[in-house]
Amino acid sequence: MGKTLAEKVWDEHVVRSVDGEPDLLFIDLHLIHEVTSPQAFDGLRLAGRQVRRPDLTLATEDHNVPTLDWDKPIADPVSRTQVETMRRNAEEFGVRLHPLGDVEQGIVHVVGPQLGLTQPGMTIVCGDSHTSTHGAFGAIAFGIGTSEVEHVLATQTLPQAKPKTMSVTINGSLPEGVTGKDMVLALITHAGTGGGQGYIVEYRGQAIEELSMEGRMTVCNMSIEWGAKAGMIAPDQTTFDYIEGRPEAPKGADWDAAVAHWKTLRTDDDAVFDKEIVLEASTMTPFVTWGTNPGQGVPLGANVPGPEDFEDTQDQIAAENALRYMGLEAGTPMRDIKVDTVFVGSCTNGRIEDLRLAAQIIEGHQVAADTRMLVVPGSARVRLQAEEEGLDIIFKQAGAEWRGAGCSMCLGMNPDTLSVGERSASTSNRNFEGRQGKGGRTHLVSVPVAAATAIRGTLSSPADLEPATVGSN
Repeated sequence: MGKTLAEKVWDEHVVRSVDGEPDLLFIDLHLIHEVTSPQAFDGLRLAGRQVRRPDLTLATEDHNVPTLDWDKPIADPVSRTQVETMRRNAEEFGVRLHPLGDVEQGIVHVVGPQLGLTQPGMTIVCGDSHTSTHGAFGAIAFGIGTSEVEHVLATQTLPQAKPKTMSVTINGSLPEGVTGKDMVLALITHAGTGGGQGYIVEYRGQAIEELSMEGRMTVCNMSIEWGAKAGMIAPDQTTFDYIEGRPEAPKGADWDAAVAHWKTLRTDDDAVFDKEIVLEASTMTPFVTWGTNPGQGVPLGANVPGPEDFEDTQDQIAAENALRYMGLEAGTPMRDIKVDTVFVGSCTNGRIEDLRLAAQIIEGHQVAADTRMLVVPGSARVRLQAEEEGLDIIFKQAGAEWRGAGCSMCLGMNPDTLSVGERSASTSNRNFEGRQGKGGRTHLVSVPVAAATAIRGTLSSPADLEPATVGSN
């Protein structure tokens, strides 16, 4: 019997396999940041151990860092302590670190791919659930806990039970204006937030193959939001073109050999998945969440559902609680929901393609008078590229705030937070209660929906906009 993509990559990395025990995997790339690493380094220190492979370890500052005044000392004492601790640990243990002010600083899941460190066939881990992002390159990538971070630092290996495999096939092409973000939000609503639990998911089909690498990363990024261990997409020419020429990518003969191997990383025709899901891209539309988990979503053209719209008792209770927290009434058209803040950024949608798309939509328009819009590049490199292309000017002329790189309003661990009752349209990945700030209310949206929402002040798509002002710069 043939093997799936996940099985091929997994089997290539097994160091030790014993019946009744987890496999011991070699880890090709270990990404770390300031939030989940301090205790792991303390553990090494107490045990008198060093980092086993500092050459396979990369650290960035992203979660706690401010996106305004990032060139000044960090004002928040907790954030400052975490960042300073990361810097001391990196220096002591010889770990490569890209701190604030460094041209390669940024969200760890943006920095890895843009440097060319993320490559097909790898095993990649990080103390961050959205490590699944890197699976877009045909890697097995997943988040790990603090004790596991220490284990990888000390041994460059990790014991793991082998997950089951699932395929998600998206047939056909996405309609105009529908993105990978809409696709994955629709999938999560279809499968449920626990639908992928215990599986490595391979995304397949024409709609997946037609996505850019940025779009593929968005889909894989949100694999964790429906419970999957990891998400993967088989590498193809789109993948190779994205990696080629990047600073850490193979060069010359090594590149040719790498591509030859990467082309073998496809699921065999006779391989069998443990579970399969098939969806049609033609039925998908701009998708938004109304509740407090990524699975509580509907098409933008629909109305807010009520508890009675669900058959399962637990779903009814969850809907009732979500409506209460979100301050919504069942039956309200999604397009009538007024938004206070629009956030474009995060490891889900903070790449250069995302910023170009947002700028294209917002150019010639103005952000609604009672709405604020934050545009936060996923990395310093993305910020510099956007400024070279003049995207920052477009955003600022429209009345949006142009920020430095970081996780920003994706989560309430830095100054970019919502206030109690404030409602956001966010291109990030989680809409849990308090995720963007205590009492904040989050609607997950795609980049086009975010940009259009900023202009109209209510949840909207570009199709809802009036023509841009003639002659606007």
